[in-house]
Amino acid sequence: MATCPSGHASASDDFCDVCGVLIGAAPELGFDGGLGSGGAAAPDGAQAAGLTVVGGAPPGEACRQCGVTRAGQFCESCGYDFTTALAAPHSAAWTVAPAPASSVSVPPVSVPPAPASFAPAPETVAPASASGAGVPGAPVHWAAVVTADRAYFDSVLAADGPDVDTISFPAYYPQRQFPLSGTEMRIGRRSVSSGITPEIDLSVPPSDPGVSRLHAVLLRSPDGTWAVVDPGSANGTLVNGTEIPEGQAVPVRPGDLIHVGAWTAISIVSEP
Repeated sequence: MATCPSGHASASDDFCDVCGVLIGAAPELGFDGGLGSGGAAAPDGAQAAGLTVVGGAPPGEACRQCGVTRAGQFCESCGYDFTTALAAPHSAAWTVAPAPASSVSVPPVSVPPAPASFAPAPETVAPASASGAGVPGAPVHWAAVVTADRAYFDSVLAADGPDVDTISFPAYYPQRQFPLSGTEMRIGRRSVSSGITPEIDLSVPPSDPGVSRLHAVLLRSPDGTWAVVDPGSANGTLVNGTEIPEGQAVPVRPGDLIHVGAWTAISIVSEP
């Protein structure tokens, strides 16, 4: 059985089953208070705060909500915040916030409050273009395209946090595309110990050290459009350079850009 740099016994020899840190590498890094909250404005409208080590608190403390042993600021099992003593918000309590400015000109989309459960919605039908291209009535398929954003990473470095010199931009990061399907798509990193297997899994190397186990969730609306909610990640979620409120579903459209972690960019696209 392998032992991670934080001293946890792990059945997996690549990433720790308890805290998720890469075994044989430096401690996992995160950002204090959420990227984009407070501080000076960062390039391209993004804001970034100082960096700190995720899970740096002494292990052993039991979660007051579910009893799981503490491994960082947030409980690996239920999301309890050890710093503020607040429980993770329930999906039924998510409310809808106004959508940030989009990078493309499209009609505004309103999303009702997310219910406790979602019923499958019919496919969105794309209208014919002004030029006559495309097939009227053809279904539109949404997807999330994940890549590394150097400009956003540079804005994080510009914040000059205490641990900023311990992270680096990946030399190579292959672009990955995830078709959006079902009623929700979780964004985060796989955790064997917590049983978290997000649909958009960002734990594949090179892994962004600022991404939480459950960082954000894409929710499908009854009309076939999508919204993103941050359930209480350690570092926050940005849409088009603006940090979204915790626990509020924010509509997204094709062309919108979501930032999580230190350099991860998620583009929302649609194809007929």
